[in-house]
Amino acid sequence: MTIKVRFAPSPTGYLHIGNIRAALINWLFAKKHQGHFLLRMDDTDLERSKPEYELAILEDLEWLGLTHQSFFKQSERFDRYKEMMQMLIEKGRLYPCYETPEELEFKRKRQLGRGEPPRYDRAALALTDDEKKAFEKEGRRPHYRFLLEDKDVSWNDLIRGPVHFGPGTLSDPVLVRADGAYLYTLTSVVDDVDTDITHILRGEDHVTNTAVQVQLFEALGRDPKTLSFGHTTLLVDKDGSGLSKRLGSLSVGELRTQGFEPMTLCSFLARLGTSLPIQPFLCLEDLIESFDLETFSRNQPRFDLEELKELNHKMMAMMPFDAMHPKLLARGFSKFSEPEWDLFKGNIESEEDFKSWYTIFHGDISVPKDLDREYIHTALELLSKAPITQETWAQWTGVLKERTGRKGKMLFMPLRQALTGQDHGPEMKDLLPLLGYEKVKRRLSLL
Repeated sequence: MTIKVRFAPSPTGYLHIGNIRAALINWLFAKKHQGHFLLRMDDTDLERSKPEYELAILEDLEWLGLTHQSFFKQSERFDRYKEMMQMLIEKGRLYPCYETPEELEFKRKRQLGRGEPPRYDRAALALTDDEKKAFEKEGRRPHYRFLLEDKDVSWNDLIRGPVHFGPGTLSDPVLVRADGAYLYTLTSVVDDVDTDITHILRGEDHVTNTAVQVQLFEALGRDPKTLSFGHTTLLVDKDGSGLSKRLGSLSVGELRTQGFEPMTLCSFLARLGTSLPIQPFLCLEDLIESFDLETFSRNQPRFDLEELKELNHKMMAMMPFDAMHPKLLARGFSKFSEPEWDLFKGNIESEEDFKSWYTIFHGDISVPKDLDREYIHTALELLSKAPITQETWAQWTGVLKERTGRKGKMLFMPLRQALTGQDHGPEMKDLLPLLGYEKVKRRLSLL
């Protein structure tokens, strides 16, 4: 049996942190088992689905390296959903209901008020043909519910372990709305049956959906025992509360604009919520090797943007120039050399840092207004005209110390600020040779 999983985003918005994690888990699982990764576009909401969102999803997945082996759109399969709807009606498993949203809400509140779970009371099953015709004469159009069998539903979840729903704990779900729109519960199961999906890996907010879908798989002719389900815990904020809108809606495009590397996101999200340490990986192949659903915890993983930034910093420091050079060119930093990258890559945390270092090596820097000009002029006088080497900094500052009596920060910091516009960075003995004598002299002369 070939393992087959699917990632099914809805093109009603951009991919965000939660989407990426779901896609990555499915992709890594498929690759780990030499399986098949299917991309399905859940675009049945024709009003909210947009071509620009679909294109962005495809671009984001490609940028992350999460390639798919097959692809289709649900909007191309309406005839198939209608066919399955009719089959369920004929089997007596799909029945029309005529309650308005207001009437359903009233029933729900009454049940809650009595301390009962809000389950549909199946009143529509008692309607006569004449009553149905009367409702339709009023202008009511039926929505359709799936008739659940009153029996145990259970499965051995790949992450949660044994899961069980007793008889009467589930409510007949709506599969087709009054306007004729097919809901996710139906379309997803039909697609999973038709495409021979073997493993369904998604968030724990779908556990109840799975309980319903187990019966729907049976009704559509697929033995649910041929399927495996795994439900991951949902991400929370660093303080343990639900993800804020600001963090929860972070799109891949926004993260890319902020300077995050694709492997930073993959490294972070693949290990978040597992017993394995979060560390930077330069390629997806290394992540595949260590991926194991058994390492996933039942504790809710905490998403910390600052931790993601720190991981991106470590990722940058690991990247060789050959891997980074195309990215530097794409950012417009065409003059960076390999020695320059090797020196400053450990000091990159954001996109602004790239601009700062490009300015230091190839632009015009800004220096503090209160810089001691007299001291800088003295330093210029004592600068050796010989080619600058790694020994130049120690020799130069040694002479300056003797002349001025300065030491420590008072000796070094004004020079760093005059030559880089920064008060931090790599060691000056390594930086000075890359700036070169002419650039050092020119910057000191301008002060």
